[in-house]
Amino acid sequence: MKHLKSLFKDQYNPDNFFLIAGPCVVEDEALLVKVAEKVSAICKRLAIPYIFKASYRKANRTSIHSFTGVGDVEGLDLLQKMGQQFNLPVTTDIHSAAEAAMAAAYVDVLQIPAFLCRQTDILLAAAETGKVVNVKKGQFVSGEAMKFAVEKVKGAGNDKVMLTERGTTFGYQDLVVDYRNIPIMRHHGVPVIMDCTHSLQQPNQSSGVTGGNPQMISTIAKAAIATGADGLFIETHPDPANAKSDGANMLHLDHLEALLEQLVKIRQVIKA
Repeated sequence: MKHLKSLFKDQYNPDNFFLIAGPCVVEDEALLVKVAEKVSAICKRLAIPYIFKASYRKANRTSIHSFTGVGDVEGLDLLQKMGQQFNLPVTTDIHSAAEAAMAAAYVDVLQIPAFLCRQTDILLAAAETGKVVNVKKGQFVSGEAMKFAVEKVKGAGNDKVMLTERGTTFGYQDLVVDYRNIPIMRHHGVPVIMDCTHSLQQPNQSSGVTGGNPQMISTIAKAAIATGADGLFIETHPDPANAKSDGANMLHLDHLEALLEQLVKIRQVIKA
């Protein structure tokens, strides 16, 4: 977990959890600025190390009609600009081995989507960039089995690995969170993050647009901190109802501060 110190630099705070947050996808510069500015100010006040997140492109959409991005280079340029403007580490997901080196030129953390957590070529390509690699646990994978993803990244000479819990498939249109996975994955010797928004997705809707259950975000987040999560992943947007991707399970930006205040108090109790 030593790589967190170099990632966060002056933000580093081992006594608090860290936060990965931002809109699901790069929609435009104005949105990114609004979110980065507000969240970074909140996190600075609460001493929460913060990574800004947005996907430069969304490849895993249910419907062919879903919004996928503003363009690869355009999206990555905007992410890099947010990192520079607000002095924050930045992350985005990648969807193939070929994207790893390209995205690594713009961001600090490469995120591997849950559906791709077993794809050896993408894990090795991400590892070889030397960037921090955050692997999301597949909805079909146990916490124990994620040790193999860690071994692949470390075997490529990169020990900067994080794992993210994001729920387990339950039937066809729901997910459940098994909080045993947090301590189990921490035993792999890497930081563990709880994805508080995607774990509430309701996929495979007949409309072709994934549903969600955002009113449970605070419950997921509180339980994650109580069970020892090192970090939280929360997608947030100032107008989720009109977001271009995953609006059904994003937290309204106006609700983030009060939630983080509660979570810091829980963390303090756990650390006492």
